[in-house]
Amino acid sequence: MIKKELTHKKVNHIDIKTFDSRSIIAQYRDMAFQARNLANAADIYQRMLQDEQCTIILGISGSLISAGLQSIFCDLIEFGFVDVIVATGANIIDQDFFEALGFSHYQGDSLADDRFLLKHGIDRIYDTYIKESELRICDKAIFEIAEQLIPRPYSSREFILAMGSYLAKNDLQHPSLVASAYGNKVPIFVPAFSDSSAGFGLVEHQVRRLKSNKGYVSIDSVQDFRELTELKINSSETGILLLGGGVPKNFIQDIVVAADILGKNVSPHKYAIQITVADERDGGLSGSTLREAHSWGKVDINYQQMVFSEITLSFPLIASYVYHNGVKRQPKRLGELYQV
Repeated sequence: MIKKELTHKKVNHIDIKTFDSRSIIAQYRDMAFQARNLANAADIYQRMLQDEQCTIILGISGSLISAGLQSIFCDLIEFGFVDVIVATGANIIDQDFFEALGFSHYQGDSLADDRFLLKHGIDRIYDTYIKESELRICDKAIFEIAEQLIPRPYSSREFILAMGSYLAKNDLQHPSLVASAYGNKVPIFVPAFSDSSAGFGLVEHQVRRLKSNKGYVSIDSVQDFRELTELKINSSETGILLLGGGVPKNFIQDIVVAADILGKNVSPHKYAIQITVADERDGGLSGSTLREAHSWGKVDINYQQMVFSEITLSFPLIASYVYHNGVKRQPKRLGELYQV
């Protein structure tokens, strides 16, 4: 009964199709501080979408799907507004794949008694709740997927493709970034794949296989890096849209340098946007500016914008802006490049 009371109100996902942010973005252009930065970022994203030569890479970090942004990401895929996704494992497995299995995140209290939550099997992500028992089911699904694959190293993209196939074969029709990407041939990379529920499922898989003297599935992070670098090499231009920082940001920016090391003449990311609340003054990557990345040769300086804002407040405005501007873009379906 207590668990039911704690999880009675679901987190709903915002729908950019239901509101038009163009008017507020237009007014933001004539303001200052982060309002004007946000308007500039919206205009740069519009430029990316209108540039037919541009491959758009979306970076996702922080707990964004649990917070209600899942529908936006699915729409970006369906509209052809993103070509490649690089994300944290938490967003893709613990949150998106978790909801694809039919589970939910719930509105909670950031000041809750965490000892009380632990006692009742409730995990807290700031002011949202998630049931530990349901997360264990998600872990088990990852285990089952690994058990069905041929034992060998896989890139995270390959394993997430298998997750999409699992959802399709089991006729799981819940909204899902993994499912949308699977259907639209949008590759997803999770460089720190085991840092999530995927890690629990894969650990169980490997331990059981080792006890039985059998081969097992593993995740090859170098293959991840190589595959994404090859996408950069084969793209005329690239634009990056970074929501948060962390590993996805570094991974996306570093492919320019990796291509150069491989002897390929590639340009820096032509367009770059980052939305973050991280501070640059500690020298950490998450808050480091895109201008700083230019000193490394990773990002062009002409079309770049930092927006220091909490993502759930600001990104829906940008996404609604480009949607209601009626941009028509041909999806690149880059996942087809990996088919044999």
